[in-house]
Amino acid sequence: MPAPTKGPRLGGGPAHERLLLANLATALFEHGSITTTEAKAKRLRPLAERLITFAKRGDLHARRQVLTIVRDNEVVHELFAEIGPRFADRAGGYTRITKIGPRKGDNAPMAVIELVESKTIAQEAVGEAEQARGTRFARRRRPTGATAEAARDLAAESDTAATVAAEADAADATDTEATDAEATDAEATDVAVAPDADAVAEEAGADPAAQEARAEEAEAEPAVAAEPVAEAETVAETVDAPAAEATPDETPADASDEEKPAEGDTPAE
Repeated sequence: MPAPTKGPRLGGGPAHERLLLANLATALFEHGSITTTEAKAKRLRPLAERLITFAKRGDLHARRQVLTIVRDNEVVHELFAEIGPRFADRAGGYTRITKIGPRKGDNAPMAVIELVESKTIAQEAVGEAEQARGTRFARRRRPTGATAEAARDLAAESDTAATVAAEADAADATDTEATDAEATDAEATDVAVAPDADAVAEEAGADPAAQEARAEEAEAEPAVAAEPVAEAETVAETVDAPAAEATPDETPADASDEEKPAEGDTPAE
């Protein structure tokens, strides 16, 4: 009987061990997490990760190799359709083993083996940064002050030092242009937004002469408003006076009518 590759043998023989690990891998891919002994979890981990690597390839030959171990077609389909693409950006470490203490009864050490997330927090942060930057590789760090000075001193002796000095000069020129542009924008903003000093002083009431002028105008406004009212009353009195004079208490027209003789009567001699 051949010796096991790692640790004690599982089951009664090599065939039993192979089928036992195949069943454990099938359950792991179906449920995502299983609880077993530490020995079985440690033997299952390399097999499960090897099968996930086949699923990441996704070709027909890889599917047939997986089917020699995992005989459930639905699990194989889930492995190639969901689990493999989920770990496309991960270069290994697809499973995690967590010890949970001894088992009640035979005191066997137990562990939980599970599939990890597709990306760690650090990998997600790096992916978001690369997507926002639009490039895969990070920008090269600019030379520091001491490095730039040393590179300038050795530029005539070394091509590498000359390259570093040129990069430092280019970075300094870029920083200077950016600073000048920011200063120009700030000055333009200040000029455009700065209010008139006289208007601000008048609004704040800082000019005493302006305050006195406003007070005199406020006092003169009631007198000007009262003059039209007085003129209107005088005009009304002037219009009413002739009407009153033209209406006497006794009408003289009646007396004159009585003195006039009738048209048909002859005056007495």
